Amino acid sequence: MKRIMGIRRIVVVLCVVCMGILPGARAWGEDLIVSAGAGMAKAMTAVGQAYEKNHPGVKVIFNFAASGTLLQQMVQGAPVDVFASADQITMDKAAGQGLILKGSRTDFARNALVLAVPAGSPLGLRGVRDLTRKEVKTIAIGNPEVVPAGRYARQSFVAEGLWDKLLDKFVYANTVSQVLDYLKRGEVDAGLIYGTDALQGDGKIRVVAEVKGHEPIVFPIAVISSSRRQQAGDFIRFVCSSEMRAVFGSYGFLPVKGNDK
Repeated sequence: MKRIMGIRRIVVVLCVVCMGILPGARAWGEDLIVSAGAGMAKAMTAVGQAYEKNHPGVKVIFNFAASGTLLQQMVQGAPVDVFASADQITMDKAAGQGLILKGSRTDFARNALVLAVPAGSPLGLRGVRDLTRKEVKTIAIGNPEVVPAGRYARQSFVAEGLWDKLLDKFVYANTVSQVLDYLKRGEVDAGLIYGTDALQGDGKIRVVAEVKGHEPIVFPIAVISSSRRQQAGDFIRFVCSSEMRAVFGSYGFLPVKGNDK
């Protein structure tokens, strides 16, 4: 059994390498590996570049995917130092499995969920209740089992009594970024994305309403318990600094309540 588990861990690590998390031949001690939700990719990349500039010799390597997928990778042994989740539930699961360092978890940003359509949509949608109209054939949402934005979408539809009515129209995406891509290409009639994603629509999408009825969208970040990198905690403090809060704000993220002075 130990041999099987060892082989399984090796396979996972090799998969991580193939994904680009450990490029080239950099020494492990120089790298800080951060797994973060796909929807925060651009903002986190900017923060990582700022961190590297302030910490010569440290390379921040990002792995962006749906938060649930990132959790699965960590459970299977993928090397990670810091985990930034797009929801509290996934971070709770990570904590429940002993994957995060106690006392290191903190909230660093908020977001909003919006209903969007392709820019040239003729449907005239004004809110989620309009999605029941027969002219609406396809609605893209993240897979609720692994994509937090999809989970928030399901909560909203359930609160409105629409979930069962819309089931046949859903097109499930592996990340919220994929939902945005569907909208930009006009492949769906509507989709639910983060407000921050809408800012990356390149004029190809239009937001028609903010979606309510879900739990607050607050992003937590924590040090992974298996990390041996001293920089992990320091990176989180950097993420939560007022300077980086401004960077997140430039990408549409909202400050965590109580920290928006």
